[in-house]
Amino acid sequence: MFSKTSSSGKSGKSGSQQKASPPSIISVDLHIVGDLNCEGEIHIDGVIDGDIRGRVVLVGESATIKGDIIADNLTVHGTVSGQIKARSVNLAKTARVTGDILHEDLSIQKGAFLEGHCKRINLKQEVGDGKLGLVSSTARGREADVKSAAKNGLGSAKVATQAT
Repeated sequence: MFSKTSSSGKSGKSGSQQKASPPSIISVDLHIVGDLNCEGEIHIDGVIDGDIRGRVVLVGESATIKGDIIADNLTVHGTVSGQIKARSVNLAKTARVTGDILHEDLSIQKGAFLEGHCKRINLKQEVGDGKLGLVSSTARGREADVKSAAKNGLGSAKVATQAT
């Protein structure tokens, strides 16, 4: 039942399976200047001056991000100044976001602050150059506008919204 041959056979199988790793944590007393790239989950409570890319990103209440965020799943409790591209975005009641949000799914809790544009899009798989391909899910003639906006940046935010 617990023999060496049995356990060594299992270790061979576990090499082919990917084990879930614990989240990377940026604590409240840490200030990072530079970009973050994470294949898994990252929890940020500190200050980041740079872009963030990860599968699951959680921005804590004490966090301040000055840069763009690209993620599959993003939850914001703190402050973000920059563009957000994510499949699923959740702005908690304590969130303060200044910048545009490109999303497939967006939820904003009562009390959250958002200054910028929100645009529903379909995020394709990443292309070879590491950038996300964007396709508009709205009107037909808008696809070129969305791709152009993504390539050239969306410009300055013009709309301020506070969920009440």
